Amino acid sequence: MTETQTPEAPAPRRRLPPWFRRPLGGGAEYAKLNSLVSGLDLHTVCQSARCPNQGECWTLGTATFMILGDVCTRGCRYCAVPKGRPQPLDLDEPRRVGSAVLSMNLRHAVITSVDRDDVADGGAQVWAETIRAIRAAAPGCAIEVLVPDFRKSAAGSIDTVLAAKPDIVNHNIETVPRLFPLARKGGDYRFSLDVLRHAKQVLPATPTKSGMMLGLGERDDEVKVVLADLRAAGVEIVTLGQYLAPERNAFYLPVHRFVHPDEFAAWARFGKELGFRHVEAGPLVRSSYHAEKQAGGERANAGALPA
Repeated sequence: MTETQTPEAPAPRRRLPPWFRRPLGGGAEYAKLNSLVSGLDLHTVCQSARCPNQGECWTLGTATFMILGDVCTRGCRYCAVPKGRPQPLDLDEPRRVGSAVLSMNLRHAVITSVDRDDVADGGAQVWAETIRAIRAAAPGCAIEVLVPDFRKSAAGSIDTVLAAKPDIVNHNIETVPRLFPLARKGGDYRFSLDVLRHAKQVLPATPTKSGMMLGLGERDDEVKVVLADLRAAGVEIVTLGQYLAPERNAFYLPVHRFVHPDEFAAWARFGKELGFRHVEAGPLVRSSYHAEKQAGGERANAGALPA
C-alpha cells in the first residue's frame, strides 16, 4: 500500500487501467430487467449512478432499486445521480418495488435512495413502507437497505426505517474525514458514524455495513483510521472500491490515482485483521456488489441483488 496524492495537486486524466476492461453485458435477462424497471416506473442506482457493474448484474437479472425519485437534494462531488429540486414523493412507489421483487423472484433485495432534504422526515416513511411492501409481496426475501444519513430530517427518521426491521443496514462513509467537506456536501463524518452505531444499538442482531471509495486523494493512515472507526461503531461488513469521476466536468472531483488490485487485496487483509466479518475490496467493487455473498445468508438461502 502506498500513500496517495493530495487533492491540492490532482493527477492528470488518464486512460482506465487494463483491469477495468470487462464485457458490457446484454441478452435476454438484461432486456427483461430493463423492461420490468421501465414498466413499473422505477429507478435503479445502476443507471442513475452509472455503475460499472450494470452489464454484469443486469445480465444476471439483478439490480439495486433506488427509491424517493431520481433527483438528489445534496451536491456530492463524486456522485453521478442528478441533483436539484425533486418531484413530490411517490406514495405508490413501495407497492411497485414489492411487485418488482416478486416478479424477479428475488431472495436478497437491496434498496437505496437519493437524499430528500426537502421533506420533513427525509422520506423515512416511504422507506419503511417499501420494506413492508417487500415483506408482504415476497416474505422469504432478505432486505438490505443502503440508507442516507437523514441528517437534515426530523429526529427519529432513521428509527422509522429501523422499526421496519430490514435484514442488513448499510450506510456508506464514502471517504476520510479530511475529504468530507470537499466530496460530501451536506454530510458529516461523525454523524455518519453515529448512524451506523445507532443502527447497531437499535437492532443489535442485524448486521451493519459501510463502504469507502479509494483514489480521491486519501492517505493510507487516514483509511486505516476510518476502518478502525467503522469497526468500533459495530460495522461487520465493509466494501472498498475505486472512485471513478462520473464525467469530464469541473464539478466532479478528479481521480487522483488508480489503486492496483494488489493494494485492494492488502486492504482486505487489513480489514479482516481489524475483525470485519467480510471485506469486499477491488477496483470495481460497489456497496451492493455481491451483496448476497457479503450477507452470508442472513435469511435462509439468501440469493442475489448486487448493484
